[in-house]
Amino acid sequence: MPPDSTATATWGDLLTGRNGWMAVALTGGVALHAVNVHIVTTVLPSVVQDIGGLRWYAWNTTLFVVASIIGAALSVRLLATSGPRAAYLAALAVFALGSIACASAGSMAGMLAGRSVQGLGGGTLAALSYALIRVVFAPPLWPRAVALVSGMWGVATLCGPAVGGLFAQTGHWRWAFWMLLPVCLLQALLVIAQLRPADKTETAADTTPRIPALQIALLATSVLAVAAASLSAQLGWQAIGVVIGIAMGAAAIVVDRRARVRLLPTGATRLTSPLGAVYVTVALLLAGTTTEIYVPYFLQTLHGYTPLAAGYLTAAMAAGWSVASLVSSGREGASAGRLLRTGPVLAAASLLALALLIPASDTIPPGAQMLLCGLALAGAGAGVGIGWPHLLTRVLSLASPAEGGMASAAITTVQLYGMAIGAAIAGLVANAAGLIHPGGTAGAQSAAVWLFASFALAPALAVLLARRIAQH
Repeated sequence: MPPDSTATATWGDLLTGRNGWMAVALTGGVALHAVNVHIVTTVLPSVVQDIGGLRWYAWNTTLFVVASIIGAALSVRLLATSGPRAAYLAALAVFALGSIACASAGSMAGMLAGRSVQGLGGGTLAALSYALIRVVFAPPLWPRAVALVSGMWGVATLCGPAVGGLFAQTGHWRWAFWMLLPVCLLQALLVIAQLRPADKTETAADTTPRIPALQIALLATSVLAVAAASLSAQLGWQAIGVVIGIAMGAAAIVVDRRARVRLLPTGATRLTSPLGAVYVTVALLLAGTTTEIYVPYFLQTLHGYTPLAAGYLTAAMAAGWSVASLVSSGREGASAGRLLRTGPVLAAASLLALALLIPASDTIPPGAQMLLCGLALAGAGAGVGIGWPHLLTRVLSLASPAEGGMASAAITTVQLYGMAIGAAIAGLVANAAGLIHPGGTAGAQSAAVWLFASFALAPALAVLLARRIAQH
């Protein structure tokens, strides 16, 4: 249970007075990061049509998230040495530079470089938002603060597909990235007003944390090895890439257990510990959601959707996550435990439904197909969201007070690793299932079936862990 769980806290306590302004300042960075994710998901089919690079489709997410892992890991040191204001402003500046690079890209190589820089800034912003919850809010407010931060993905479901879809439909996808710059400026002004330089002493009182560079490098290598395997049409090379990726991930765990400078808090690398079970569940659930990166391409290729319509339908997954997270955040005790157990079941069932619905072109009427796909995508997101505040609150409560900052940053690190390895495997599965060869409608149908059916295994495995987590 969270610390001081007997104390009651309302949304009014979080959203009024200085708490309210601070909540807006913290959540703005996550909102910017989330809006960008939905913009790119929506415009990427248009980007590929313009500058090519379908084989590298999933790499836009893979490199973005790998860079986000690095940013999340660096956030603890940046926060301790610079304080909340300077740390946020630095992350915003890096994110803005990446957006400029994406908007200016003349080839897929340039786009991937820009996405990497964006990821570095976005990962830092996301990690800072979670880390500062412990610093600026009292423990009774943590569940609602976590839900509010997660709820920014709901804002993204409104803004991201609209910005990306409208620009993509008019043939000006680059302006979707340029539009992020004024948002960065507004967020910077808000941060300057609300996060004072004096707040630095609240996070920098302890010894400045060092960076676990070796563990980060191993995790990045793990993801990139699997992603590289997706570029080969040979089963042998694909298997080698996956084996190397698994080996590098395992090596990161072994190194972190013995390292003086650790990436994860005590107990997080052992599946038998409650904290380890929570982190693995987070990674599995996030891996399952990465299937959404291909949804706009499937919808436009198989069903003739416009970029705007495909973007909004894809955003149903994030909307389901956000709504479920906000609704469930006030639950406690046995009720919260039931949500933790139910969520992964709903996510797995929804992904299996998508494996049947997305490839279907003639057997289901268009209107019914759109409705059912939207419900299945929302169900996949809700399966993560209904237990999300309670998973993250358990991380904050299970970690020792001395490792609070590390545990907070590790939430984002594990979340991003799950997304990164999920995106890399998604690219591998989709390409191997025919996305490139034979390509076209037949290839997209085959890729959709294999992608959603295989990724349903991730939340299915989380079902087993969720039962144990619910007991704590």
